[in-house]
Parts: sequence; C-alpha cells; structure tokens
Amino acid sequence: MTKVFSVIIALSVYSFSAFTQIAPFNIHIVPMDIEGLGGLQSFAFGQSNGKWLIIGGRLDGLHRRQPFASFDLAGNNNQLIVIDPVSQQKWTAPLTSLPVALQEQLSSTNMEFHQEGNYLYVIGGYGYQAAAGSRKTFDNLSAINVPAVINAVISGSPFASHFRQISDPKFAVTGGHLQKINNTFYLIGGNKFDGNYNPMGNPTFTQKYTDAIHKFNISDDGINITISHLATITDAVNLHRRDYNAVPQILPNGAEGVTAFSGVFQPTVDLPFLNCVNIDSSNYEVNNTFQQYYNHYHCAVLPLYSVSNNEMHNVFFGGIAQFYVSSGVLVQDNNVPFVKTIARVTRNSEGIMAEYKLPVEMPGLLGAGAEFISNPGIPRFSNGVLKLDEFISDSTLAGYIYGGISSSAANIFFSNNGTQSIASSQIFKVYVIKNATTGTHDLNELSIGTLKMQVFPNPNDGNFVVKFYLNKVEETKISLFNTDGKKIEESILREVKSGENIIQYQIINPGLRKTYILMLETAHEKATQKIILEP
Repeated sequence: MTKVFSVIIALSVYSFSAFTQIAPFNIHIVPMDIEGLGGLQSFAFGQSNGKWLIIGGRLDGLHRRQPFASFDLAGNNNQLIVIDPVSQQKWTAPLTSLPVALQEQLSSTNMEFHQEGNYLYVIGGYGYQAAAGSRKTFDNLSAINVPAVINAVISGSPFASHFRQISDPKFAVTGGHLQKINNTFYLIGGNKFDGNYNPMGNPTFTQKYTDAIHKFNISDDGINITISHLATITDAVNLHRRDYNAVPQILPNGAEGVTAFSGVFQPTVDLPFLNCVNIDSSNYEVNNTFQQYYNHYHCAVLPLYSVSNNEMHNVFFGGIAQFYVSSGVLVQDNNVPFVKTIARVTRNSEGIMAEYKLPVEMPGLLGAGAEFISNPGIPRFSNGVLKLDEFISDSTLAGYIYGGISSSAANIFFSNNGTQSIASSQIFKVYVIKNATTGTHDLNELSIGTLKMQVFPNPNDGNFVVKFYLNKVEETKISLFNTDGKKIEESILREVKSGENIIQYQIINPGLRKTYILMLETAHEKATQKIILEP
C-alpha cells in the first residue's frame, strides 16, 4: 500500500523522552580483589567445583597501532591460572611442560571455547608460532580436563596428560564463538588472521572472515577425539562479524538457541552491526527489526530466562560501542569508544526484542574482553542460561565478571602507545535483585544515527509524528512493517529538503496488532523505530 504524506513546514514543539519499564530485576555489582591476581583480557575459561581455570589471553590493554608492538610476545599469557572466588585465592603454573603446539595455542588470544562436562574445548586463537616466525590463527582444537588440571595446578603436580590436541583447517578461527545447541557444536563467525597486525593497510597480514556457522559433532572417549563435520551455513553479509557476543538462549518456543549480537565490521563500512542473528537447531534468522546500540564488542554477558513470563533477558556489561547516553541524549560516536553502559536486551513471548539501559553503570571504561562466569550453585538450563524464576532470594549472586580492558579514556585507538589502557585484574560480584522496588529501565527510543529519527508520541493510537534530519536534499522512503517482517505500507518522498523534517503519519487499519516497525531510509542510511499502539 502506498501512502501520501505531507511535510509539516511549521515547526511545533513536542516533548519526548525515553520510555521506561518497571524492571523485571535489577543488577548490583560489587568489586572484589584477589591479592597477586594480574590483569587479563580475551581469555578462555572453564570451571569445576566453584574454581576457575583461566587459559590464554593478553596481559596488556588495547592492542597498539604500531605493527612491531601490537600483540607482542611479552603480552602473551603463558600460565595456567586457577582462581577460587569464594576463598579469594589464586594459583598459577607455566605452560612449559606442554608440547610446543599446545603452548602456542594456549597462550594465544581470542580463542573460541565451550565446556562440556569435565572437558573444555578450545578452538583457534591468534598468537605467535615459532616455526613460522610470525603470528597466525591456529588450526587446533584442544581438549582440557578442567577438574584434573585445576587439582594439578593447586597441588603442583604434572598436568600434561590432561591436555589433548588435534588439527583441522576448519578450526583456524579467531574472534568467533563456540556454542552448543542440543548435541551439536556451532562455530559462529570470526576470521582467520595470519601475519602481523597493521592498521595502516600495509601487506603484513591476510585476513578472511568465515562468514559462516560451521556445525559439527565431537566424539570424545577421553583418549581419542573424532570430529564429524556437518553442513556449513554461509552468509557473506550477516555472518561477516567477529569480536561480538554470542549468547545461549531459550527461545519463545522453549527450544535452545544462540543469538549473535552486534560485532564488527559491516562489509561496506568500518562500523559495528546493529542487528542480530538468531540461531536455532535447524537454521538462522537475521533480525533487522531490532537494533542494538549499547554494547557492540565482546564483553561480559549474563543470560537469564523467565519461564513464567516466557522472557529471555541478556545483560551486557560495558565494553565498546558506537552509541552511549550522555545527559539523557543518545550520542553516536563513529570512532566506537569504550563505554560504561550496562544494558539488557529482552525477547518477549512473541519474539519481539527490545533494548533497555539500566540505571547502574560500570565504575569505569571497563568490560571489553571480559567474561561473565556464573555461580555454579544457580539453577540453569542445560545450555547455561540461568533460571530467573528459581532465584529464591531478593538478592542472588548470579556470578562474577573477571578481566577485560580498562581504558583511561573513551577514544584511545588513534593515539594508543600502550599506556592508555591495561588488562584489568578486577573481579565483580554480580547480584540480581528481584523485588517490588527494582525501579525502571530506559527503553532505547532516543534519536539514532545521522538521520536523528524520532517518533512521538510513542506509544500512540496510530497517529504520530516522525522527525528526522537530512544532510542534503534527497529521496527518502518510509516503510511500515509488522513484527514478522512483512511490509505493510510504503511511501517515497521526492527531494525532501535538507535539515529538519517533520512528517505526520497515520497507520491505516491497525487491527489488533500492538507493535509495528517504522523504517526511514535514504540512499546512504536507514533507521528504525518500534511503534507501540495503545488505546
């Protein structure tokens, strides 16, 4: 259906603000220090009996711009680290007793990993290979007996027999994620990066994104590891992402799934993705009606599911993002800075996703390359999602955040000489607060992008105003979608003036639907807003 619009020339005064929701829970973080524990970021971990086994990662902060200094050997983590967050103790052991191939992979950064029972499976990672005399993405899968290694490190006993390793070119991936849905492993996204990092465009490296979801099964009898590769899903646009968050989900139909949130870089521009990819046991679906603005690079994420409400909550802690809120205004910074934002993305029983900013923030520019490590005493689903309804107290210790990058300023990349950021040694206890006075969370409905699109009032009765800005006179398209992604209405506005524009919009025959997606699109950019109808 094509609509006819009138551009409102007389500028009226409208009040608008972010909408708030009575929070289903709130988050409280408490810092905790362990004496002698060093900083670390972009590592792998497993846990057993309340203790953590930490492997690989970087001892320094954000990688430097200078090729000779970036990802240097001095920043490799060459130790196994065991942490007991309850007794606040730590133990370490060097990797030197392992074969060289294991030492090199397990001191690399941005490995993909997943723990299945006692075994932590670690894939890929970017690090230094002595035989090649350069850095590379390793093509290994290593299996680590977590409880046995933890006990050996604490007791000072040999542990080499608790490590096994195989090679497979399909596992040459870094910056992706390894997840499991039912009985199948999913290696999602990432890239193969070989050679020395160089941001100046010089040919010191090769880089190839996987653009894929690679599925496989592992048969492991404790001695032999057999891999059965399954069909690979490829999408050169929507799976072209790395350094993102892949979070296990309970989907509205009760099945297990994974959502790949944001990540970098879009194929045609060096900016993060704002959409997400929902993955289930049979396929994947790109959700372009949802846009995530607050947490774009890999950071600590807490997954919670409420069976009673059929709601999946994902809480993101800080990191790096293209957008942040300052004095109630959503700021877009295409340098993609470090941020303090703690936000949640919630999927409701109808599969509709929305992003909320929490009233609490990280105490500094923290979170990038950190991990959330859940409290083993918390009820959970088989894929690790915590059961929110079974939190029996008003304040529940859901788990911990460890490590990541601590930055001295929001934008440091273009002047980074290695001193503006460090690897954090800070541990945070993460409490989920459930009671009648949890307060409100702000729904992300502020202006977005250079279009600065705003819709008000919202919620509305189907009549509302769309306000946006253009940098030049150009054709603009306005489309209305239902939440299934079906286009309902569309209009093309010819030669819309530069500067501020205000359009009066009316939804024709809204029926019983309560939620729509409005898309504003030019030749260079598009923005979306969720439209909520109320009587």
